[in-house]
Amino acid sequence: MFLPKRHHTAMPISDPTHFVSPPRTATAVTLSLAIAALLSACAAPHAPAVPATEGVPDAFTAQFKETAGVGSGETGNPASGSTVQSDWWSVFQDPELNALEQQLLIGNENLKLIVAQVASARAALQGSDRAGQPTLNASLGGTRSAATGSGNNTASPLNAVSANATASWEPDLWGRLALATQNSQATLRASESDLAAARLSAQSTLAQSYFSLRSAEAQQALLSESLQAYQRALELTQARYDSGVAARTDVLQAQAQLESARTQASEAAATRAQVEHAIAVLLGKAPSVFSIPVTAHLPDPVSVPNTLPGALLQRRPDIAAAQFRVRAAYAQIGVTDAAYFPSVTLSASGGYSQSSLANLLSAPNLLWSLGASLTENVFDAGVRQQASETARATAAQTTASYRSLVLTALQEVEDNLVLVRHLNHEVQSQTAAWQANVRTLEITNAQYQAGTVGYLSVTSAQSAALSSQITLISVQTRLLNATNVLLKNTAGPWNTGPEQRPAT
Repeated sequence: MFLPKRHHTAMPISDPTHFVSPPRTATAVTLSLAIAALLSACAAPHAPAVPATEGVPDAFTAQFKETAGVGSGETGNPASGSTVQSDWWSVFQDPELNALEQQLLIGNENLKLIVAQVASARAALQGSDRAGQPTLNASLGGTRSAATGSGNNTASPLNAVSANATASWEPDLWGRLALATQNSQATLRASESDLAAARLSAQSTLAQSYFSLRSAEAQQALLSESLQAYQRALELTQARYDSGVAARTDVLQAQAQLESARTQASEAAATRAQVEHAIAVLLGKAPSVFSIPVTAHLPDPVSVPNTLPGALLQRRPDIAAAQFRVRAAYAQIGVTDAAYFPSVTLSASGGYSQSSLANLLSAPNLLWSLGASLTENVFDAGVRQQASETARATAAQTTASYRSLVLTALQEVEDNLVLVRHLNHEVQSQTAAWQANVRTLEITNAQYQAGTVGYLSVTSAQSAALSSQITLISVQTRLLNATNVLLKNTAGPWNTGPEQRPAT
């Protein structure tokens, strides 16, 4: 970026407060434009090129096979956030979740706040577009005045009526206004992407809360069945104790196990209520008037491919927002550098002036002027230099933030791909463990009724069976949440081809 070392003094080509003849006015305007064109050809400012994303890997280490546009050395055209599939959560095939997600877009208060921010950015862009347009002012006025002479003699009052119109325009010779418009456009696109990112985040949070709600319901249902079984076991043990077959300790153990299950059921009920309240707030509703029907059923797991194309990251609205902010920051550098160059203003005015309103609009009363001025700031104590350095530092920070966000996005997708794959294995292993514990409980009950084992063995088998099934529900919920986060990380569902196999 070339920055001129010599500064020119303010050079008014003509004084618009005085009336000049047409030939002289034309000469003044022509001279002004010629000087401006010469300076423009010598050193017109521009926005520096946006740097590429060096250091970003071209491929994911394990799962991603390609990252088109992410590590290719070019920033490309960032997404606007509109590529996020509007109903990406439908992959879980849960009608209740679909209905809640639709309500979220209407009632969420945080989204309404960001919508207002987008409207503010759009208004700023409109202001930048209009900054380069000519301005026109019109006025109509009248005065009555008198002056006191020597000897306290007062002259007769005088009337003055005037009608004037003034137009001015600053040509964008250095591209300052164009760069400011680019800055506003990028800022608007970043705000729109922020809105898409906030919407995606809220949708993901709602889905995660919904899975936690269903998980608590499933635990409640399991504990309710266990309470009935423990109650029957307590009654059977009490009968055996009354008949002298069982010991008193067996009854106490059965009672302790029943009360422990009741405590767990109460905790699950409280968890469900709290999650339901959180969902109500997400939807912009009061918790006291909101409820979700109980199903006690978790959605089925979603098949996740072993490999995903890295180009999916281009859909992420948060990455798009960061990329637009980089563009805005580099456009701002050009705006600050344009302050080193003189400003050119073209002006014209015309009007009528007369002592009475009746004869105001007549040719003899016509007044007009044309003028141009060229102004340069000679000394500002380094203010422009400081502004330029600040803009460059801001651009560097924004670029580093963008690159860091891309790397974090790569890590997030890798982490959740690995987590989904391992949780699928955990679900299979935990299902086998639960089935084994259920079979052990059946055998232990039969042995206890035959009198070959004590009741402590029965309570241990019951606790193991209940714990393994609760753990299975927890692992299934974690798998759903990991899939949900992965969908958020890729800004929606992926397209599975015949060559992609579900993670097992």
